[in-house]
Amino acid sequence: MPTTWCPGCSIGTVFKQLASTLSDMSIGKQDLTVVSGIGCSGRAAGYFDVDSVHGTHGRAIPIAEGVKRGNDKLNVIVFSGDGDLSGIGGNHLLHSSRRDINLTVICINNEIYGMTGGQMAPTTKVGIKTLTSPLGNSYNPVNLQGIITSNKRHFYARSSTFQIAHLQKCIKEAIEWDGFAFIDVISYCIENNGRRLGFKSGYEMLEHNKKEFKVNSSPEGRLKDDELGIIKSAEEK
Repeated sequence: MPTTWCPGCSIGTVFKQLASTLSDMSIGKQDLTVVSGIGCSGRAAGYFDVDSVHGTHGRAIPIAEGVKRGNDKLNVIVFSGDGDLSGIGGNHLLHSSRRDINLTVICINNEIYGMTGGQMAPTTKVGIKTLTSPLGNSYNPVNLQGIITSNKRHFYARSSTFQIAHLQKCIKEAIEWDGFAFIDVISYCIENNGRRLGFKSGYEMLEHNKKEFKVNSSPEGRLKDDELGIIKSAEEK
């Protein structure tokens, strides 16, 4: 099927790595449910040949939690964007992670509300100009790593759309983790963010991610701003 994503969009890359990882893990269709929210990444649910849910804005995580509580044997994966998960759905992210519900949450973090034209998102960096911050964002971005790792028992991974082998590793370990697992995927939106920042193509943004972020295979403590890696603690609740 042709995708609805713009040429050069990074969402398709993450989607493909998730699909490939699920295939490698031999997870049966009857054992999997994918839930998404509203936004460009929310369209992904319709491309999986499994029972999936395209939820309402900000409600992907509680829908997924309801599915999991209804059938604990299912592998439940949330595939959505940073605005949906940390903005409109931020309250649900706080409490489902605190309750350590056995979900895998994949966050397409492109630092913008892309589908609606390029408004400032909770993850937009300081100084970045958007439709709603024409003089530059004056607010610090939400600390996704801090939210997840504030729980005694946690799984937080940060990867990018360039380091696809690392991204697959993060997805696999997150699915295998018995509890709430969050993957923060450094992504990009060329049409409604990148061009405004001076990038000419999605490829240029991909090359930028390549230069900006490096994998730390054995991080001690929290990841630095330019590091990719996996942080997990199995400390009891």
